[in-house]
Amino acid sequence: MDQAAAGARDARSLPACYRHPDRETGVRCTRCDRPICPECMVDASVGFQCPDCVRGTAHTPAPGGHAPAPAPGAAAPRTLAGGRHTADPRLVTKVLIGLNVVFFAIQQIVGDAFTNRFELLGYALVPQLGVQGVADGQYYRLLTAMFLHGGFLHIAFNMLSLWWIGGPLEAALGRARYLSLYLVSGLAGSALSYLIAAPNAPSLGASGAIFGLFGATVVLVRRLNYDMRPVIALLVINLIITFQVPGIAWQAHIGGLVAGIGVGYAMIHAPRERRQLIQYGACALVLVVVAILTLVRTAQLT
Repeated sequence: MDQAAAGARDARSLPACYRHPDRETGVRCTRCDRPICPECMVDASVGFQCPDCVRGTAHTPAPGGHAPAPAPGAAAPRTLAGGRHTADPRLVTKVLIGLNVVFFAIQQIVGDAFTNRFELLGYALVPQLGVQGVADGQYYRLLTAMFLHGGFLHIAFNMLSLWWIGGPLEAALGRARYLSLYLVSGLAGSALSYLIAAPNAPSLGASGAIFGLFGATVVLVRRLNYDMRPVIALLVINLIITFQVPGIAWQAHIGGLVAGIGVGYAMIHAPRERRQLIQYGACALVLVVVAILTLVRTAQLT
């Protein structure tokens, strides 16, 4: 009975990507039928193809057993969203984590003077202290607040989330689209926080951008017909924490999440013929909304 049950479980398990044996996947190349993970998926007119088939080298190994060279004139393989495949599909995620860590180190060295200068603050009610906010024309705070954190636990939780969620998403979108999604989601979170939160309530952290990655991941998992229960459960847990733990800027989380879902949908579902127009047009639309919300709130406070 035990052996039969184990055999049944093995039969139900997903195959591993032929290029990344440690990653299970339910998607296969439409040409050679080999299993491929999101990093290896190249968007085709029907389904997805593996990088080797796109290069025309899937069945023509080079002499000596080495990896085959690309066919002359072959198009560079593309990710699911149309980005280029790269040697390091997590490079942007690593850079973002590095920037957050560097800025956090500066916070620890310089102290509150640095944090007060760059965190999200709508309007300083005691200008005699020398602190001003977004309403005073310091619009850069909408961006710089995304790279500051309130403590070791805060940055540790955010950077672990960024690594766990951002890496696979960067591989699926490509570097430029992934970075655009991250920044646009973070700015949307900052704008909503600026609009709704108390004008003298400081806010900081990468959570708005990371919630945007959450939203785009939900869209990606749905697009690939993967089991959505793990990512939905994780998102629900984070939303519960957002609204139950005091001191969390829920406005930034919700703003980033909504922007991430919208931009992520445009990135992943854009038709090939108008792909870049729709993808970057969606980013531009969110930025317009960010600008409108910022101007409306500034008019209320001045």
